[in-house]
Amino acid sequence: MPKGTKALSLIRGLELHIEDCMARGQSTRTAEGKRYVLSGFIAWCLTQEITLVQQVTIQVLEAYRKYLFQYRQPNNKKPLDIATQRNRLTDVVMYFRRLRKTGYIRKDPGHEFEMPYVPRRPPQAYLSVEEIEAICRLPLLYGIKGCRDRTIIEVHFATGIRRAEVANLDISDIDFKEEIVIVRQGKGRRDRRVPIAKRALAWVKFYVKHIRPRFARVDSGNALFLTDRGKRFEPRKLGERTSRYVKLAGINKRGGSTLFRHSTATLMLDNGADIRHVQEMMGHADIKNTQIYTHVAIGKLKEVYKRTHPAAQTGVLHG
Repeated sequence: MPKGTKALSLIRGLELHIEDCMARGQSTRTAEGKRYVLSGFIAWCLTQEITLVQQVTIQVLEAYRKYLFQYRQPNNKKPLDIATQRNRLTDVVMYFRRLRKTGYIRKDPGHEFEMPYVPRRPPQAYLSVEEIEAICRLPLLYGIKGCRDRTIIEVHFATGIRRAEVANLDISDIDFKEEIVIVRQGKGRRDRRVPIAKRALAWVKFYVKHIRPRFARVDSGNALFLTDRGKRFEPRKLGERTSRYVKLAGINKRGGSTLFRHSTATLMLDNGADIRHVQEMMGHADIKNTQIYTHVAIGKLKEVYKRTHPAAQTGVLHG
């Protein structure tokens, strides 16, 4: 045990870490996700007769890495995805890093720990304009609930914002005059302003005037999109509704809200948008997260290639 530090149990360290996360402005949802992951790590440590933070070494972390690699999920016997393994290890490493920075331990066992390599994968699918139009027509078959759902879909595609950001929108976040949506406390607790198409704005205006009052209750507050019971949508439930219409349209592509988000980024890039502008639209802190869409948006590249590369010109080069 490092000289000058008191013995600290892993469980007590977890409580201190969660308090630290909340104090630094992380959301309750993010903190609870970390609690879940770290509880799994602590449970594994107990099987190794490790109960104190100071007992964890880089060798222990390497053993836990091996455990995650060999772990098989009880429901389908499949291994954990490499990205899932990395995410869990990241939470563990950050746990010790923050305990060191806040003075509870003298040495960080994860200082030289190397994370698994996870290749960046492009989004699995995106929707064409024709597919989006087919999806947009479906909700109108379902009365006032369908009109609400159509408005949600229109906002999703027009802005490309995350489902949690759509769920958190208030009526006052829609600026009809400037044609923008104000996203408050998005991912990373960052605020941003994104443009929204006139067609989507028209649907929002119609919804707010004629449809939302049918769902509103005393405690509905200023939430833009309301459930059948007048509550603000939970992000997961909102995603399930959009996914339902994708399936009803006979489109065999996974995803609901994220599918529209991927489509916004991909189609904008395919039509010549600057990647920096798309980055701002998507709310990506790191442009690398935006660059994954360039692997999908190949249409513009093919057009430029055919116009400029000698091998793609009419005729055949002779040796």
